[in-house]
Amino acid sequence: LVASLAQRTQIKSLHLKGKELTMKIVAALLALIGSTAAFAPAAKESVVTSLNVESTEVGATAPLGFFDPLGYITDEAKFERYRAVERKHGRIAMMAMLGTFVHNNNWVFDGYISPSQGIKFSDIDTGIGGLFQVPAQGLAQILVVAGLIELAWWPASQLDGDYGVRLGKINNWDQEPAKELRQKNAELNNGRAAMMGIIGNFASEAVTGQTMYEQYATGHVTPF
Repeated sequence: LVASLAQRTQIKSLHLKGKELTMKIVAALLALIGSTAAFAPAAKESVVTSLNVESTEVGATAPLGFFDPLGYITDEAKFERYRAVERKHGRIAMMAMLGTFVHNNNWVFDGYISPSQGIKFSDIDTGIGGLFQVPAQGLAQILVVAGLIELAWWPASQLDGDYGVRLGKINNWDQEPAKELRQKNAELNNGRAAMMGIIGNFASEAVTGQTMYEQYATGHVTPF
């Protein structure tokens, strides 16, 4: 009986200590949240009013609208720079997702990617590992072409991203100005989705060891 009472007393003591520790952790978290309030970014409204309203219309779509929770955008120049970076990354991500769909369906060029080394296009893996199977000279050629596009053909210094590419009536903005805002919003939103998609594709392939095609073919569409 004495042992039982002692055991109960010990359990009760441990329970109280655990409860006390939990309260201390909660109090510490509340104190931390309160202390960080002093470093919170300025309200979104004050940022938007300092910018050209027309420039924030593109990309400010529902449900988030003008989304800058950390208050990075403080002036017009910074906004234009970040918008250009977002647009470019979105375009690259859309090309990457398109390439993922193409290569995962085994649509490749005929012939050799490196005749001297006897490597065919079909020998390159369809996943991210295929990047490391491309010969060094091939990677160098890709970097040179990308550099020429970045510096000369479609220079990165042109922050509006409009290089005069028009596809007839599809984007005849001069004749139908209403199309411009809608199509620019569509490009940014599709680019955002593609950035999340390609990052998710890389992550799931790294976790599962399977390409996108292999995951869907086996019904293994989640790494968990």
